[in-house]
Amino acid sequence: MVMEARQGTGGAAGTGGGIHAPARAGDEIRLSVVIPNYNYARFVGDAIDSALGLDWPHVEVIVVDDGSTDGSRAVIEAYGPRITALFQPNQGQVGACNTGFVASHGNVVIFLDSDDVLDPSVVREAAAAWRPGISKLQFQMRSVDADLVPHGSFFPQYHQVPTPDEVRRWATSTGTYPTPPGSGNVYSREFLQKIFPLDHAGGRASDSCCIAAAPFLGDVITLPKPLVSYRIHGKNDGAFSELDTRRFGREVARATQLFGYAQRIAASAGLSVADDAIRYSLSLLPYRVASFRLDPTAHPLPRDHRVSLLGDLFHGLRRPQGMTWRARAAISIWSVLVLFAPMWLASRIVLWRFATGTRPQALVRSMRALGIVR
Repeated sequence: MVMEARQGTGGAAGTGGGIHAPARAGDEIRLSVVIPNYNYARFVGDAIDSALGLDWPHVEVIVVDDGSTDGSRAVIEAYGPRITALFQPNQGQVGACNTGFVASHGNVVIFLDSDDVLDPSVVREAAAAWRPGISKLQFQMRSVDADLVPHGSFFPQYHQVPTPDEVRRWATSTGTYPTPPGSGNVYSREFLQKIFPLDHAGGRASDSCCIAAAPFLGDVITLPKPLVSYRIHGKNDGAFSELDTRRFGREVARATQLFGYAQRIAASAGLSVADDAIRYSLSLLPYRVASFRLDPTAHPLPRDHRVSLLGDLFHGLRRPQGMTWRARAAISIWSVLVLFAPMWLASRIVLWRFATGTRPQALVRSMRALGIVR
């Protein structure tokens, strides 16, 4: 592999050129922010600015440009010695994060998507909760548009702030747990060293394996605060801005593949995850329902049909997964409507669930009044 590097000072986290000892308390945190970038010249500057603007004395910023063909290189190089800039041929997000992790020195790491923006206080918030044994600390993300204008919604909806034991139990019984995607997580280096370098066991997204493995290889701490802005601009890999019927099937297939990875990680830690556990995940069920109803010929789970999906919903409702009764009721009503409503209405209901910016204000107000979202 040919890689071209533009090395910056690396900040205090890189001082001495070695990996710092594990962070046992918040004031020992030496943070590395790794920003993988591919053709996001419009956004990557905002991501870098947010990393450089963190209210914390020990931060290094590493930007890995993964073979961009737009103007990303010029944007990145303009930061000069304030960052470590690495340029490599395109390898995908997993390859870019592998490169960035090897180059990092911090004992705590954030993988910041190049279209997301960190709040200045995120490290201080994490430091206040940090302790030995943490694999990751997760927080909420605010949904914003391409110009960083908030949509008024946050996710995940932590109606109940889970303990690490609850997260581990939910991951064991359903294969999933309430979690934000990549930029909403702060990882300990101790944990990451157990699973890096990443492969494509969780699909193309680099955050999948980190999120799936975290409950089994350490404690997951939850902060119910929005500390990062998550852009929805139509080109995201994880966010929805319009209805793409094939995408639901792809998400189901990726989740099924990732579940196998989680089972292997759990087994390595002496934990057992049943083969059918993922069927009862209320987080995955809406994707299965949408995929089956909107594009049944491409749905990746041939055993799914209306009756089996309702059966899995019923059994899933009986398994604790960190959802209030209101949230469980909302998923139940939503699933029944999507499965049995006329297609024009089912499509609209699916869009409103997954693309929060498309929801009618009357629906948003009703959901807030009922405590389904906050």
